Amino acid sequence: MAVDELVELKFRLADGSDIGPSKYSSTTTVTSLKERIISQWPKDKENGPKSINDIKLINAGKILENNRTLAESRTPLSEVPGGVITMLVVVRPPLPDKHSDKLQDESQKKVGCSCSIL
Repeated sequence: MAVDELVELKFRLADGSDIGPSKYSSTTTVTSLKERIISQWPKDKENGPKSINDIKLINAGKILENNRTLAESRTPLSEVPGGVITMLVVVRPPLPDKHSDKLQDESQKKVGCSCSIL
């Protein structure tokens, strides 16, 4: 594979919509792809990723590692020559606020039974 080869990618979001397609150098890192996804995330969609750690990119059933390049991450068996490669974008759901959960747990503990045993 040539070092300067261009790869055409599109990113499929959970709702079935796509970002792209766009062409990338085979030396582009997965981290760079994730940064591009964040910058191009549709503004009308809720729960968009806040950082690259909120995104997992999946190609041919494999989760791509941030420090790898496209050339290192490609699966030639799943590609059609000259075709667009579709990668699945999985966004980690926002984590619940631990402080609000703690307050809710404490309020439940304070509510006790007002029964009396005779």
